[in-house]
Amino acid sequence: MSWVSKIWSRLFLEERSSLSISLFRIACGFTVISHVIPSFILFRENYLGDSFTRYNTSIFPVYFIEWVAAGPDWVAYLFMWLFCIFSFFFLIGFMSQFSAVMTMASCYYFYALNSFHVGTLSWDILLVTMFLMCLVPYHGDFFSVDSLLRVGEGYRRKRPYFLQRLLQVQVGFTFFYTALWKIFPDGNWLNANPIFYLMHKPPAGVTKWFLLRDYLKTQPELCYWLGIAVIVSEFLLMFLLFYRRTRISAIYMGVFFHVVLILTLDVPATFFFLFPAQLCLFVNPDRIVDAIEERRRINQTAQRPCIIFDGHCGFCRCAVRRLQMLDIFAQYQYVDFRQEPDLRLRHPQLTVDQCERELILVDGLGRIYGGFFAFRKMSLSMPLMFPWIAVYYFPGMSQIGPAVYRMIARNRRILPAFFSRC
Repeated sequence: MSWVSKIWSRLFLEERSSLSISLFRIACGFTVISHVIPSFILFRENYLGDSFTRYNTSIFPVYFIEWVAAGPDWVAYLFMWLFCIFSFFFLIGFMSQFSAVMTMASCYYFYALNSFHVGTLSWDILLVTMFLMCLVPYHGDFFSVDSLLRVGEGYRRKRPYFLQRLLQVQVGFTFFYTALWKIFPDGNWLNANPIFYLMHKPPAGVTKWFLLRDYLKTQPELCYWLGIAVIVSEFLLMFLLFYRRTRISAIYMGVFFHVVLILTLDVPATFFFLFPAQLCLFVNPDRIVDAIEERRRINQTAQRPCIIFDGHCGFCRCAVRRLQMLDIFAQYQYVDFRQEPDLRLRHPQLTVDQCERELILVDGLGRIYGGFFAFRKMSLSMPLMFPWIAVYYFPGMSQIGPAVYRMIARNRRILPAFFSRC
């Protein structure tokens, strides 16, 4: 193998954990939802009828824009529902790749229909990111509905690194070309003072009022050198991010840059939701996996809360298998009560009848939680169950949750063949 092939293989084809890509899917899904959904609040005024319309002919050919604009209103409503459904599916990782494709198609439809409400530079960058996420299903390997349905390796699953590398290259060149645009061909950051202009005579809706703004309005020279520092930082960031020894510092610098941007300028939230998460893709996912495994080893040697289940029940085994996937730090011990010679050794109040009726959690203080309340208690300590806290503790769930759990528990044996693979 030639040295070029070796470098190519190391940079793009080497297999690493898909954990980072899976977590980035959440940031990407949240960003695209937060960008598009607000424009649906006044859907008819924004996309139908006599709404103010702007078309982006640099992205779409004229014939395509005319074809989209000539479509009936029901097509626009259809794409609205498609976006709402599949963007949520993409966020939670259900049919992850297909959901990404459908979300992407809906985004382009509304972009062609009227770019006035969604068309910004950050939106174009987001669409490039979404296109990359459509290429492969790797982002559904972890912290997703897909991973729970497949019951696979989860965060340990290794995939070719090329998708994460392409996303790294994208954000690196975004910084680089942003700096390039500031100096030529039309950029004036070297021979003018745009930061001073923004502080002194800002157009409406561009610059926020922040702590040092009044001071910067009186310091043209400081504003100029701040502009030069921004250009130099953006040029250097791409190289600092790819150099291992400066990578972590560059990530902090990039995140700080976007936080300052959000605090001082009226820019789209994409700058805050997407780019900091994309910068974190420079962290080697295998190192994150090693840290998780080390935490698991420590917890497995300690005294842990105990989850007691019925090993003769296929539904119960399936549920516990998924709990083990969610329990990435091995915070709980899983016990089949059918294999326990004496349940009272686990807790003096435990009975066989109780363990047959519901899943039991015995916490570190010796308190017993059963059924719905066991899952609610686990949601407070398992990081991957944190999104369920709002559901478990929603007003009225203390009455509704146990009733639903009992109904499922009574009928859990009617689909044994479906759960036999668990």
